[in-house]
Amino acid sequence: MKDSNPTTEPIGQHLIKLISNLCFSVFVFSVLIITVIAITYKPPDPWLESTPALTKLFTASENATFKNDESVVKTGEDLVSVLPPVLPSAQGNQITEAVIEKSEEVIANSTPKLNCDEFRAVNCSDPHILIAVERFNLRVFKSIAFLEYQTPVNGSKEDECDVSWRFRNKKEKSWRKYRDFRRFKFDVGEDCHYKVVHAGGWHSGINARRPRSNRTKGGGSARVSPPVRDEEINDTIPTLGSEMNFMKGKYLYYSRGGDYCKGMNQYLWSFLCGLGEAMYLNRTFVMDLSVCLSGNYNPSKKDEEGKDFRFYFDFEHLKEVSSIVEEGEFLRDWKKWDKGHKKKKIPVRKVVSHKVTPMQLKKDKKTIIWRQFDAPEPENYWYRVCEGQAAKYIQRPWHAVWKSKRLMNIVTEISGRMDWDFDAVHVVRGDKAQSKELWPHLDADTSPDAILEKLKGMIRPWRNLYIATNEPFYNYFDKLRSHFKVHLLDDYKELWGNTSEWYNETTLVNNGKPVEFDGYMRVAVDTEVFYRAKTRVETFYNLTKDCKDGVNTC
Repeated sequence: MKDSNPTTEPIGQHLIKLISNLCFSVFVFSVLIITVIAITYKPPDPWLESTPALTKLFTASENATFKNDESVVKTGEDLVSVLPPVLPSAQGNQITEAVIEKSEEVIANSTPKLNCDEFRAVNCSDPHILIAVERFNLRVFKSIAFLEYQTPVNGSKEDECDVSWRFRNKKEKSWRKYRDFRRFKFDVGEDCHYKVVHAGGWHSGINARRPRSNRTKGGGSARVSPPVRDEEINDTIPTLGSEMNFMKGKYLYYSRGGDYCKGMNQYLWSFLCGLGEAMYLNRTFVMDLSVCLSGNYNPSKKDEEGKDFRFYFDFEHLKEVSSIVEEGEFLRDWKKWDKGHKKKKIPVRKVVSHKVTPMQLKKDKKTIIWRQFDAPEPENYWYRVCEGQAAKYIQRPWHAVWKSKRLMNIVTEISGRMDWDFDAVHVVRGDKAQSKELWPHLDADTSPDAILEKLKGMIRPWRNLYIATNEPFYNYFDKLRSHFKVHLLDDYKELWGNTSEWYNETTLVNNGKPVEFDGYMRVAVDTEVFYRAKTRVETFYNLTKDCKDGVNTC
């Protein structure tokens, strides 16, 4: 019986060996595939990936142009993933509990022990006063990073002191500093320890503010005095200096294209393409400070030319993180050189099509690379330069564009007046609420009754409620006032009125001509105040089930 089937065992072993070899081959092949993917694949960063992906995420693209969604304004300081870390030297020395304890040790070792029975008056120059204020602020204002304090000064009464400090909001990712000054009422406890029994509101400590610089408006008798001028803002236009400095440089110059007078989202998308190409080519970007504001931001629906980049964005920060030269200065120096050196004119390469890629220009040695955008739309959009293969090489420097410090001062003022303790709702209405085909429920879902019912379950009664909205009728939200302390942007008109700091400073930038607080500025301020709220309620995530970009786009 043993010899009746002599091949059974060898066949079984052969089959097992065949199966094991097959499995091992599949395993090796899988490892090889995964290895290749791991080497070649880069995880997508939503702010640095290809043009179509980012366009869809940031603004949405349609027929080579941009949809205009002016309900939210984002710039570099809002995009955390691409911001460089804030350096300690830029932050300043943040006041923490540990810093306060060290200060107390120094004070205890350097000052004699006081007789508390004889010392019951409040002495604003006593360093313990500042210690009490610092501890109070840390306990009350959790969202604020306190950077430096000034020596307290006397208030209006014997038990009051006015204190000034510089700070930054922890939700703001930039290094920018702001100033507040408040009036505090004190009591003297055991061991001569001061304690704060009452704190005034935003900018209540008027004796601690910096001196005003009175100005006369238009040569008349009316005085326009900003409460506190922000002297840290440097909007000056950089100059190249001598002719030799001009010749030493390498420049990338973009002529005005079809992006002019388009929505601000498209403007930024295109501007950062040009700036990104200049960085890739290691060249100075020639920048036109003139901005055309799209009619989408104006009640008249008409485009407005002649706006200044510095009205909307932080020019000082842009100068610090990138190499730029203003177009007027550049053209004057160019003309001056060519006029004085007729036999040795500046070498220029003119590029007439966006299809000439940045990679093809990388080794060009000419002083000026001049991209000209004379083709019909959409071939004359700046951002077309960064499409296709160029998207793999050009990274848009979002970190270079921050909102104007002057607008951010208004944001800080509004938030400070609510003591940094408020909630917010973003209510999108306007044209979208009227378009029933794309947003069939938006109008009803953003009615006062609907908003009130929604907010009742999300926000405690009588909280400060900031409403960021494009709804033009001020009284539209009156029904919410019976449940919340409602704040709207128009409640703070004096912050950009003709006696405000913002008005005076923008007028100086605009060669003495008053500047309108336009629709884009309103959206920028609304957006940033909304970001600073403790509870945030969004239109397209909380108030309605309609899609942000219309039907079937969720």
